[in-house]
Amino acid sequence: MLLTRLIFESFGFAYNSLKVNKLRTLLSLLGITIGIFAIISVFTVIDSLERYIRESLNALGSNMVYIQKWPWAPPEGETEYPWWKYMNRPVTDLDETSELLRRSKLTGEGVFFFGFQRTIQYENNTAENTEILATSFELLEVWNLKIEQGRYFSESEMSSGAPVALIGSELASQLFPSVNPVGKSFKVQGHRLLVIGVYEKTGQDMFGTSMDKRVHLPVNYAFSMVDVRNRDYGQTICVKSKPNTDPAEFTAELQSIMRGIRRLKPMEENNFALNEVSLISTRFDAFFKVFNMAGWIIGGFSILVGGFGIANIMFVSVKERTRIIGIQKSLGAKRFFILLEFIFESIVLSVIGGAIGLLLIFAGTLIFSYLSEMTIALTSANIVLGLLISTVIGFLAGLLPARSAARLDPVTAINAL
Repeated sequence: MLLTRLIFESFGFAYNSLKVNKLRTLLSLLGITIGIFAIISVFTVIDSLERYIRESLNALGSNMVYIQKWPWAPPEGETEYPWWKYMNRPVTDLDETSELLRRSKLTGEGVFFFGFQRTIQYENNTAENTEILATSFELLEVWNLKIEQGRYFSESEMSSGAPVALIGSELASQLFPSVNPVGKSFKVQGHRLLVIGVYEKTGQDMFGTSMDKRVHLPVNYAFSMVDVRNRDYGQTICVKSKPNTDPAEFTAELQSIMRGIRRLKPMEENNFALNEVSLISTRFDAFFKVFNMAGWIIGGFSILVGGFGIANIMFVSVKERTRIIGIQKSLGAKRFFILLEFIFESIVLSVIGGAIGLLLIFAGTLIFSYLSEMTIALTSANIVLGLLISTVIGFLAGLLPARSAARLDPVTAINAL
């Protein structure tokens, strides 16, 4: 009961401080507002970025291995990326994909693909530098793609190199704004391709696995458009392991098979890279730790200044209410009552400053999410953290003024000017 009364009285005194000395109080609260804004906004961006990256990594597949010419990161234990070692490596090809799938006992699905850019045209509509993805038949299952209209190309169409294509939803809207694209033909580099399907819209992720703006061709037809034997178009073998397969065992099997396919001697280095999603995930963990530390450092200085501002308000409040404190103590108010009264008032003022900072962050997330494809969200955990930091700063900032108020002599306090 006493605690409830103290809290309500503290709210009242805090409200009066804001009402009577608006400018002074708001300027003092500005430090807390900026500090909470700095810390929680950094955490909010990091959390949202991490979620975005994790979702993108999941799209790549935690149980997938990408066999390519170039590794995604420097060798383990090294900081330098020795690109000169990788430049002369051979690229992967369709025959290696077939042989790998035939020998592997742990692979569930596998696909060979590469990409290049061309201008595509339908009547008077063009799309420049459109990414064309050429793949073997299995892409639909490996990447878990969904078709909104039409159908996927058949295995015989891939093998025979049929001039058919699937396109992304955004590309369909750009090239065929007022007609159904399925059954229509468009031109690429002098080639005429028949649209047989449109992919469901998924949105773009950071690794570009979205099909929204892509053209998807059977790989055997794409061979007539580009020279994949003598040029690097990012040729990749993407393999997905069977359920409940140990990742290390899966990787070891793939390495053994690829070394056998390329007839490498026991002491020779691999002339291919086995890129795993977990490798990227591990490196991002260190990146996020550094950013979290930076958030605490950046916001810490602002909150420190804000704490001094709150303490200043409380010292002024103690001086203005010295006679009231004397009367309270002469009527029997205990020291802890006076102490808690001022501490709660300091906490309320600090939480108000923190809440303003959180509101600014929330407004910022709405604006950013509206203007960008990436969604920035203020999570409940960060809201609680912001209010908790505000509460702790309010407690620490109000402790010294509250102690000075609690130790006032009632006679001296009543006679104070």
